[in-house]
Amino acid sequence: MNRFPTWVLAILIFLIFPTANSEDQDLKQLKQVLVQFMGKLSPGNSVRDVKWGWNMSSDPCRDQWEVFGVVSLKNNKISGLLSEDIGNCRDLTHFYISGNQFSGDLPDSLSQLNNLKRIDISNNNFYGELPDLPKISGLISFLAQNNQLDGQIPDFDFSNLKVFNVSNNNFSGPIPDVKGQLTKDSFSGNPKLCGKPLPNTCPPVPTSIMPKKKSNKSSSQKLLIFSGYIIILSLVFVCFFVYKFISQKRTREYEEKGGNEKIATPDTASTVPNTITSSEFKADGVPKTAEYSLTSVETGTVPPLVVLTSPLVMELSFEELLQAPAELLARGKNGSLYKVMRDDGVNLVVKRIRNCGISSEDFKTRMQKIDQAKCRNVLPAVAFYCSRQEKLLVYEYQPNGNLFNLLHGSSNGQIFDWGSRLNVADIIAESLAFMHQELREDGIAHGNLKSMNILFNMTMEPCISEYGVMGTENQDQSFLSPNNGIESSNVGHAYSTFKDDVYGFGVILLELLTGKLVQQNGFDLPRWVHSVVKEEWTLEVFDKALIQEGASDERMVNLLRVALQCINPSANDRPSMSRVSMRLKSIKEEEERSISSDP
Repeated sequence: MNRFPTWVLAILIFLIFPTANSEDQDLKQLKQVLVQFMGKLSPGNSVRDVKWGWNMSSDPCRDQWEVFGVVSLKNNKISGLLSEDIGNCRDLTHFYISGNQFSGDLPDSLSQLNNLKRIDISNNNFYGELPDLPKISGLISFLAQNNQLDGQIPDFDFSNLKVFNVSNNNFSGPIPDVKGQLTKDSFSGNPKLCGKPLPNTCPPVPTSIMPKKKSNKSSSQKLLIFSGYIIILSLVFVCFFVYKFISQKRTREYEEKGGNEKIATPDTASTVPNTITSSEFKADGVPKTAEYSLTSVETGTVPPLVVLTSPLVMELSFEELLQAPAELLARGKNGSLYKVMRDDGVNLVVKRIRNCGISSEDFKTRMQKIDQAKCRNVLPAVAFYCSRQEKLLVYEYQPNGNLFNLLHGSSNGQIFDWGSRLNVADIIAESLAFMHQELREDGIAHGNLKSMNILFNMTMEPCISEYGVMGTENQDQSFLSPNNGIESSNVGHAYSTFKDDVYGFGVILLELLTGKLVQQNGFDLPRWVHSVVKEEWTLEVFDKALIQEGASDERMVNLLRVALQCINPSANDRPSMSRVSMRLKSIKEEEERSISSDP
């Protein structure tokens, strides 16, 4: 619906324009007429059963008379001022009052209407400067031509605006960067405006050139400063040569011991080949680069590869892994990831883990328990290898990447809309709740849940990978929940780890809702979301792609509430994953009902 009916327009006039006395007899009569008219709606009208809250004892604005989110008063002869009270109409999405005789300043409270999508105040007599409308993040249309507005044009998010026109006003100064989205017609008729896309360029900003002061330093002072520079440079060179000497000495000692560990640094990363084959292994089984070492440190022999119940690799042997070509996919602080290409065409992924914080026996038990759980959307290991210092996990290769890359990296042209994001969240929550239920007695949680560990299979269904692989103390600290004072006993530790999974899932929800990285250059996503919500600018949180798509504000806010409960600093106050899963299914059902009811 693009316009209010006449009876709704009248109440909006009553709501927007202030009067000296709210008990004025004419206004009382107007309210009475409107309330009576609402009561006379025919039984077949769909608004008949809605609880609008319209009665003679309430105030249309403060008592939340229910109306639609669109105001259209276009092409009338309404005059007067806009009241600051319009800021109370928080659900307003479309505001059309063009072609009237309004005058005066636009109220600052207009910028508080966070849900506004379109504003049309053209062809009136408004004057003064514009309020801080760029604060409305979801604004996609602003028409203000043919008024008497002045001052500088605010720096709108022009990449988000589809329609914009402020022609024939009294604006002055440079035009903000419009990202190439607009033409000169949007700004014409403002003689004091300058800059692109108008042909007249802005005059250069005058800069004052201060005369250089004569130095009062004596020649002896200059000599001291120069000497200081020489001393500092000398110390730098000495430190550099000492560092190189120590590094070379440690490298020689390392090679003499025949160690099988190599720390991945930016300097050495380029020396690791993209493809590793059996020809790169010495006769004694130790690799030349030590990057793909599978030899047991304890015994000098190769322990057996434990093949689990997957029919994919029933005949897989340790020697076959050594002989197959392996492409290095990624490397982190706890190990490396390889894509192994078998002769039969089956591609596998080998996750090499060092110092995972779990003993060999516990690791074996974990892998077998997880394999027995059998969850459709939890990626099982097909085989594993375990020694004291390093462990290997073998998975089926998933060709469609992970959630992190889909949100923050290359999407390969894939559309990741609101419905898809909600579906991913629902599947992850349901799968995680299932695993928590199945493995609660064993105390096996995921332990390192993050968007990088959510992979997509051939049908683009999300799958949780690396379940139960890492101990909590070896997690990526940027994804850990804050310290919550849970006791360090075995029971308390297991409980804490399950609650850490809930926190990790909450962070994933924030990534889905905001499209932002969890941490970058000092930016912390959970802290930022809390600060924005605290200032009651909730819609500022959401990904602009979702806003432009027209995703439901109500359901996005509901999902945000679930996320905030999951990242509660107190682990005891976080919900269980089963409760989180039920909440998400409810939101998804609401979304599906909304889609099915649309014409």
